[in-house]
Amino acid sequence: MNIVRNYQKELDKIIEQITKDDSKKGQRLLLHSCCAPCSSYVLEYLRQYFRITVFYYNPNISMEPEYRKRVEEQKRLIAAYNTQEQKGYPIEIIEGDYEPAAFYEITKGLEQCPEGGERCFACYELRLHKTALLAKEGAYDYFSTTLTISPLKNAQKLNEIGERLSKEYGIPWLVSDFKKKNGYKRSIELSAEYDLYRQDYCGCIYSKQERERIKQEKSQNENP
Repeated sequence: MNIVRNYQKELDKIIEQITKDDSKKGQRLLLHSCCAPCSSYVLEYLRQYFRITVFYYNPNISMEPEYRKRVEEQKRLIAAYNTQEQKGYPIEIIEGDYEPAAFYEITKGLEQCPEGGERCFACYELRLHKTALLAKEGAYDYFSTTLTISPLKNAQKLNEIGERLSKEYGIPWLVSDFKKKNGYKRSIELSAEYDLYRQDYCGCIYSKQERERIKQEKSQNENP
């Protein structure tokens, strides 16, 4: 029988241990971020317990102007959060290389996969592998990702990949399902509060094409 894990409860237990042990407060977390809106709640939540370095590495974003716009929004949000010293530890950021060729290489043969399937899993792997490697090099206490906040992302698969890479690199993986406890709802509120740039697709060309197709079908159904 497959046991469905509650990753949010597992994270709650880790945070409870941190709050009870002063030696664990302010441990260093390398947090992969897909975009400012998704990171908004995660940073607000975790900066109370961890010294976070955001790792912005997203080679899946197909067009460079889109990539640049998203990374600048990430930096703007972090700068705003860092003015609120009373709300948690200061946040740092590392901008990874923009290398869309790496994304196209690992998704060869998966171009026609539906969104949320094997192509997305390969993309998770690419981004988390780079995060784990950097966490190892930087001797971080944990690594994790903001991706689990999205209702469109597979939290179970993300945690499976993270835990496997944790064993490979010897860096603890911080389990998560950030959409829980109204996390996704809070990210929408924070996005409005900080006037963050949002898009309705993950960033890759395949996701963009899927969204455009859905919009076109919806328009045709509404205006037959």
